[in-house]
Amino acid sequence: MDNEVVLAINPGSTSTKLALYNREGPIKVEKIDHAGTEICNMMSMSEQLPLRVDIIRKTFKPWLPGYKLVAVVGRGGLVKPIKGGVYMVNDDLMDDTINCKYATHASNLGASIAHDIATEYNVPAFVVDPVTVDEMIPEARISGVPEIERKSRLHALNVNACVRREAARQGKPIEKTRFVVAHLGGGITVAVADRGKIIDCNDALMGMGPFSPERAGALPLEPLIKMAMSGSYSFKDLYRKLTKNSGLKGYLDTGDVREVLTRIDDGDEEAALVYRAMIYQVAKEIGAMATVLGGRLDGIIITGGIAYSERVVNDIAERVRFIADIAVYPGENELESLAAGGFRAIDGEQAIQTYVSESEE
Repeated sequence: MDNEVVLAINPGSTSTKLALYNREGPIKVEKIDHAGTEICNMMSMSEQLPLRVDIIRKTFKPWLPGYKLVAVVGRGGLVKPIKGGVYMVNDDLMDDTINCKYATHASNLGASIAHDIATEYNVPAFVVDPVTVDEMIPEARISGVPEIERKSRLHALNVNACVRREAARQGKPIEKTRFVVAHLGGGITVAVADRGKIIDCNDALMGMGPFSPERAGALPLEPLIKMAMSGSYSFKDLYRKLTKNSGLKGYLDTGDVREVLTRIDDGDEEAALVYRAMIYQVAKEIGAMATVLGGRLDGIIITGGIAYSERVVNDIAERVRFIADIAVYPGENELESLAAGGFRAIDGEQAIQTYVSESEE
């Protein structure tokens, strides 16, 4: 058992992160940089797949002597709305992701890469908690406009992993816990985890919630409509502006919170104001999500890359600690969370689910 390992794979647009884990933690972690290579010039996921698999195979194969590979876990891509959990990679899952049926993102490669590697070693391939995990309660879906439904798009992998960690720390089964979780990264997720299910969240990509280092968050509708109808933006241009060039980056020309804090310390009053506004909006969203649980929760969890900043965490905590105790788990923890899901599946601690394409349901 001590030599059993899981390979975790997280493909990104310009890199692939992979790691070999045993049940105690990471054995080897690597980031493969694709910047400037032919992969970055390939538009389709299927075109990239064989090259990515070959690079990954050559990278991790020297890690294996002395270990027994028991599973390969890939980052779940953009699939149909599904329940959280561990999914066996099958043809439906690979078809929907590699063909970008719902949206295009490098994480769509995760299932197919995992399958190719796993087949070679005759072990199962899984994905865990894709970003389209959707367990929202019915009232959370209502937007106020009948033609528009609120979507569940969030950092589900890390949110669920942090809920499991904090439930274990408190000595409680996850089915008896209630948390508000704030994942702070380039995008910001604030979610309600009720008894192991994410029953409400802001749309971390393009929807309600606080602005983030790069994204606009909730906006006043009238000026947004005027901007959209002005003729100055195509749909693609406006979409990119709101998801990649707004928030801190829009106001301050940088999405790096560390740089913003340095500018504040150097006396930049605009940076201080915009930063305070982001903290204010995150805290407001945490407070709003606490009402979903009637204020009766086991804690507030702050996670994500920005949570490495003690200053940011403390500034948020000043506004929300009256609601509940705060636990901090810095980082995105994606590889760790993928590997942990693989071991839960292998060890029979979590049911393995089957993905079915919408056309086959």
